[in-house]
Amino acid sequence: MDRELEEANCKFAWLKLACAEDELDTCATLISELKVLLTKFPSLPPSFKNTPNAVAELRLARAIYEFAVIFSIRVKDQDAFERNFFQLKVFYMDTRSILPPSPEEYQIWGLNLMRLLAENRVAEFHTELELLPPRALDHPCIKYAVELEQSFMEGTYNRLTNGRRAVPHETYLYFMDLLAETIRDEIADCSGQAYDHLPVDDTRKMLMFSSEQKLLEYISEIQHEWEVQNHSVLFHMAKVQPRVGIQAHQMIKRSLCYARELERVV
Repeated sequence: MDRELEEANCKFAWLKLACAEDELDTCATLISELKVLLTKFPSLPPSFKNTPNAVAELRLARAIYEFAVIFSIRVKDQDAFERNFFQLKVFYMDTRSILPPSPEEYQIWGLNLMRLLAENRVAEFHTELELLPPRALDHPCIKYAVELEQSFMEGTYNRLTNGRRAVPHETYLYFMDLLAETIRDEIADCSGQAYDHLPVDDTRKMLMFSSEQKLLEYISEIQHEWEVQNHSVLFHMAKVQPRVGIQAHQMIKRSLCYARELERVV
């Protein structure tokens, strides 16, 4: 084993120990140092030189980028997640003839699909999905993301409420929460265009808030054009924007019906 490979293995072991001890600043530093070390590996993309240490270098680099992807979720850094996944993706796509599959691969692919869905980048979601082999669609992580996307596009949000309790891995909770925010904003936009006002409690249920206080905080922080008066939410934007058609009304109706049904079940 050459010096650079040995040093990288030692640092990676240190990184995993630091993460286990919740030393997040140390982890971030070690990840940066490891990425610099990886630039010295001749077998890595784009060169893919066939060296005696090629398999060991590629396997270690893939593991480091997988760790970096998961760490970016731990520190809630979406931009870092996107960068790290972009670098990791090359190893998944271009080393299949060199390395055995990673046990983390489909979990991480699924996380990226969740990220795209949470960011409402549906076209890219389908582009990424097409890169996967057909057998991947049966993996719980990929299947979970695909079913959520279908529910999102259909406007059936019960899977979102129930889906948080059925995530295939705990790392998915981060993007589930972001997806909830995306859906909430979509519903809020339709509400403001389709209605002049709604009762506070109906608005709370429709936007999937657990309490009236959380709704009021959302209005104060996000929906500055809304106003609460006489137990109703006034959607001032509805007065200055053209009303949308039946699609928005159907979306609101589905959300309200589901919220009321959920309340009866609870």
